[in-house]
Amino acid sequence: MQDNFPLPPKQQNLPNQRWLIYPEQPEITKQLAKTLEISPLIAQTLINRDISTIEQAQAFLDPESIKLPLPIQEFPDLDISLNLLQSTISQQQKIAICGDYDADGMTSTALLLRALKHLGAKVDYAIPSRMQEGYGINQRIVEEFHQEGVSLILTVDNGIAAYEPIVRARELGVNVIITDHHDIPPKLPPAHAILNPKLISETSPYRGVAGVGVAYILAVSLAQRLGKHQGLIKPLLELFTLGTIADLAPLTGVNRRLVKRGLQYLPHSQLPGVQALIQVSGVQAKEEGRGKKEEGRGKREEGTYEEGRGKKEEGRGYPPLSPFERGEEEGTQTPSNFQQSVDGEVLNPKSKDNQKSLKPDDIGFRLGPRINAVGRIADPQIVIELLTTDDMGIALERAMQCEEINQKRQLLCEEIEQEAIAWCESSQINLQEERVLVVVQPGWHHGVIGIVASRLVERYGVPVFIGTYEEEGEEIIRGSARGIPEFHVFEALQFCDELLGKYGGHRAAGGFSFSAENLDKFRSRLSEFAHQCLEINHLKPLISIDAEAEIKELNFNLYRQIDLLHPCGIENKDPVFLTGNVKIYEQRIVGKGHIKLTLIKGEKIQAIAWRWGDYFPLPSVVDIAYKMRENTWNGQSNIELELLGVRLPMEVSRNSQTSPQNFPQKAEFSYNSRLYSCSLYQIGNVKELRIRNSRGEVLAIQQGQKIGLLGKTRNSAKQVDVSDARFYNLIKAAMSALKL
Repeated sequence: MQDNFPLPPKQQNLPNQRWLIYPEQPEITKQLAKTLEISPLIAQTLINRDISTIEQAQAFLDPESIKLPLPIQEFPDLDISLNLLQSTISQQQKIAICGDYDADGMTSTALLLRALKHLGAKVDYAIPSRMQEGYGINQRIVEEFHQEGVSLILTVDNGIAAYEPIVRARELGVNVIITDHHDIPPKLPPAHAILNPKLISETSPYRGVAGVGVAYILAVSLAQRLGKHQGLIKPLLELFTLGTIADLAPLTGVNRRLVKRGLQYLPHSQLPGVQALIQVSGVQAKEEGRGKKEEGRGKREEGTYEEGRGKKEEGRGYPPLSPFERGEEEGTQTPSNFQQSVDGEVLNPKSKDNQKSLKPDDIGFRLGPRINAVGRIADPQIVIELLTTDDMGIALERAMQCEEINQKRQLLCEEIEQEAIAWCESSQINLQEERVLVVVQPGWHHGVIGIVASRLVERYGVPVFIGTYEEEGEEIIRGSARGIPEFHVFEALQFCDELLGKYGGHRAAGGFSFSAENLDKFRSRLSEFAHQCLEINHLKPLISIDAEAEIKELNFNLYRQIDLLHPCGIENKDPVFLTGNVKIYEQRIVGKGHIKLTLIKGEKIQAIAWRWGDYFPLPSVVDIAYKMRENTWNGQSNIELELLGVRLPMEVSRNSQTSPQNFPQKAEFSYNSRLYSCSLYQIGNVKELRIRNSRGEVLAIQQGQKIGLLGKTRNSAKQVDVSDARFYNLIKAAMSALKL
């Protein structure tokens, strides 16, 4: 049952992509659209996000309507942690925070420093050296803390796998609270308390919080217990928002609710460091949409964009805070004027400033990289001072340092990327044969090779493992990995366990080190693992498409409805639409290799394709996959398209005079939240549909037959009744993906 047909030749001037088009569900779409008064395109997008009931949709579109459980009910060790902190603060004993050098770790450290100082604690911090020590708390830090008279160590964004350092802390009589969000190791360290969302229920709204989210929960819970929450919640929520988005945490659950609020706070932040960072990065907040074309507009910066806000009822400022967000516990008495002080002093609903908001992309592509760059190639203390100072002069100095360091980081990335591409081209590596790319060169900076790995994945469509040699000699290789949807990076590293020194990661990314003498074995073992989970068709960048739309539907009304889905980001992507048989009326190169286009299908619309200069000029008629965006120029705003993918029109390729039907026809689709690939073959005079799941099992059905075959090979396959509902609906989804 293997596909023995050769791959079609790669189309010239087109990105080498695969498109996954979600199957239409017209009945549910119609029900959601009618009840919620939204476009069917938005309704279909919600369904694609596994939101298919009215209740689920209402809760998603209005996250403030959900009653959050108190964190103390969700995190078993939170009460122990609060008792330890309260006791340590009251006795004026020293607390030390051990942070991390990425954006999540640095914002977590700054958040707890601000909170604990506000609450009267004697507190300091340390962050291990990325270059000399690597990730996480270590015995050196533990012993130095002990020598300094530290009574309580508080880890942030690390510690869950630091068994030996925590054992050492206990031997020295130092109390330890671990706050982390990384995967749980087989053996937990013997800390006095552990706060990690991976240890709580998978259905908890707190399950997806990053390290900064755990720090926020601990800080707010402690402040409410001590009755010192006023003036603290807002700046902590701003830091929570920065860290959550920069760490690529899922924007679902409590993250979605709090980030949505935090993005409203940031434009009028009272934190000097946040003000300075926004100023040097050039980010501008936009008005929330209120039904007028003059409001809610953004402009596209190179490589990112700022979008308008959704429509809200007139006179509405910020929605009321939940008890947890206010710093209350259920049943506790708060000052009668507490809510009024929040609304009056911080969140005046009549203030025009409160109609402004940032977008996740402002952080992900503008603010976050300037923070992350420092942790990658410089001293994290710069960021900690930036986010904890109350002196605007110091904040501007640190923000300018972040800007300069980020520019250096960009140059390093460009240089290493070009060297890596040159090596790939000169080595003539056969990626369809290897199915994984391993690139190792001397002299590269450890701190930025992970970024380069992501760019190589975009370019070549295969998992990438990139490394460089340690400074002293060339005996040890240290590197980073980035994957594709069908490839589990951490499982791949586990497959190479006996060849590696230290390693860690998750499905999409990882880090590793190993002896240089094992390089060839490492490359071979990774290729062996890749062959177990990747097919040839997987070796292309994946474009997931929510629905098919016509150009006439792409107006400001739809754009404002898309805003209801925000904040968009990880696990809540911006909607991607498909329009077929679009004519390219005009196209030209602009900026650094971008294509600016005028498209026609009934109506004209402008589009931009970022960094697509290699594909210029595009064919005159194409199918397009895109996101909607807003462009403002000289005070005029209009809807534009941001192209993510193009292909020759399906109608053209299927009705070509030289080839009436090109077989096999292939597509990918999602059904019941699982990915499948499907192919239609011509076997003699009979057509056969084959549907393959992620385990390599194939369902084969020939036209007009009620019985199909299910298995990994034709010889070992068993017969199944394809009229059974579990097969019938799967087959309908596959036929929809193939447009049959």
